[in-house]
Amino acid sequence: MSMNGARERLVVIGGDAAGMSAASQARRLRGPDELEIVAFERGHFTSYSACGIPYWVGGDVSDREQLIARGPQEHRERGIDLRMRTEVTEIDVARGRVRARDVDSGAESWTSYDKLVIATGARPVRPDMPGADAPGVHGVQTLDDGQALLDSLARTRGRRAVVVGAGYIGVEMAEALINRDYEVTVVNRGSEPMSTLDPDMGRLVHEAMEGLGITMVNDTEITKVLTGDDGRVRAVATQDAEYPADVVVLGIGVYPETSLAAAAGLPLGAHRGLLTDLAMRVRGQENIWAGGDCVEVLDLVSGQERHIALGTHANKHGQVIGTNVGGGYATFPGVVGTAVSKVCDLEIARTGLREKDARRVGLRFETVTIESTSRAGYYPGASPMTVKMLAERRTGRLLGVQIVGREGAAKRVDIAAVALTAGMTVEQMTALDLGYAPPFSPVWDPVLVAARKASKAVREAF
Repeated sequence: MSMNGARERLVVIGGDAAGMSAASQARRLRGPDELEIVAFERGHFTSYSACGIPYWVGGDVSDREQLIARGPQEHRERGIDLRMRTEVTEIDVARGRVRARDVDSGAESWTSYDKLVIATGARPVRPDMPGADAPGVHGVQTLDDGQALLDSLARTRGRRAVVVGAGYIGVEMAEALINRDYEVTVVNRGSEPMSTLDPDMGRLVHEAMEGLGITMVNDTEITKVLTGDDGRVRAVATQDAEYPADVVVLGIGVYPETSLAAAAGLPLGAHRGLLTDLAMRVRGQENIWAGGDCVEVLDLVSGQERHIALGTHANKHGQVIGTNVGGGYATFPGVVGTAVSKVCDLEIARTGLREKDARRVGLRFETVTIESTSRAGYYPGASPMTVKMLAERRTGRLLGVQIVGREGAAKRVDIAAVALTAGMTVEQMTALDLGYAPPFSPVWDPVLVAARKASKAVREAF
């Protein structure tokens, strides 16, 4: 029974996808007379699509409100005591309470809990160098970050932008800034953009970005951010060059926001994310759950823990947590690492392991790459598509797929994601009964063409 006698109290730290999904699901299962729910959010917004920020910045989404699935008042009407602009500063596990501070007034207070959900998200990586915190340098992790960037663009007279990093956020932000008529330079540490792909597939993305008018600078790291007399950013410097910049966007990845959890002695993994069991309960804890970008998840293909910051996972984690907190039963078995993106009309998709991932975990594999089309070659609008596939040597088990192409390319990766989850071999995949008509696919879908070739490679290597 709870400390306040009549009902239990659930405290949720973080008001975005995982936190509010958990709160909402728990509320569906247990009414306000059984379960009190208090949620803390340090920002101005709840339940929004961070994945939509680049499209809002670029103008594809006209209004910030379109990215908000459910505002604070809607949550309150559902019986959730949601406290905005309130940051949790300490978790006291021994006494079952959290300390929170009102961001605007500075007032602090303790709130006890019977059950706790940690959904503190992730923070953008900020390079540890001079000028990294200067005005005009922006991360884009939260809706507050997106608004700050748009405000900065409105104040900036120049039209030169530097994007640091060429992962999903970097690539999407580069396109967004091109759409706003900025001259865009992308400075990338890797040999090709999209390090989530193998370099041979990343090369296709590189060519598309240059086709958009983006200047790509690969194999380079910035060493400092240079500021003008007004203190604002004016350029970024690398070892041997300077790139003028009126605005800098950081797209060098995120790391789990687990400083609170670490200070409370909760278990973190190799990537500094919280470790949970299959029910998303923090390992070693009876009444603490965690989900979203602050946790590590099991990679079903490699068998290792990974940190993947994606809204799809965060919402699933929230559903699982809310079900368990609410008295039901649910688990989150893991991920296969599926992700899609685009640069202009070039679609980019990947699932499973890259070559270096497979090598790292000791797998031996065959790799094939094929070129096909999105539709029957004779049907109007057919466009080229490159599919790369990795299969385990001897067993033929599918290990990973990467697809780069035009319309109709990216979502084909879902075929591979299902096959990976099911543990299928590439030979089994060749028999999949996929939808076919000339407007949708060649008679052999590109993924199946790759599976046939991979199956042959596995047989010949046996």
